[in-house]
Amino acid sequence: MANSPLQRRQVLYSGNVQGVGFRYTTRMIARRFEVAGYVRNLPDRRVELVAEGPKEQIDDFLKAISERMSDQIRSLDSDTRPPIKGGADAEFADFEIRY
Repeated sequence: MANSPLQRRQVLYSGNVQGVGFRYTTRMIARRFEVAGYVRNLPDRRVELVAEGPKEQIDDFLKAISERMSDQIRSLDSDTRPPIKGGADAEFADFEIRY
């Protein structure tokens, strides 16, 4: 894991993803992985997730979300980029729900 390149991933989930505990479940799943970032509802009824961390950790985190919330997710759109900041200057200290 330590040798894995860091990355930033934005995922937009569509489906029955608001009002079903999606954000809470996502935050609970995030605690099992070396990821930081946030999850929030969007006005268009999608949910946005932004996570930074080692590539394998993000991959496993997103897989766990997809497995746990498969009945609610109709589709997703994912974008991968380099992390914005690293180390002590990291943008995120943990994984949180944003309102």
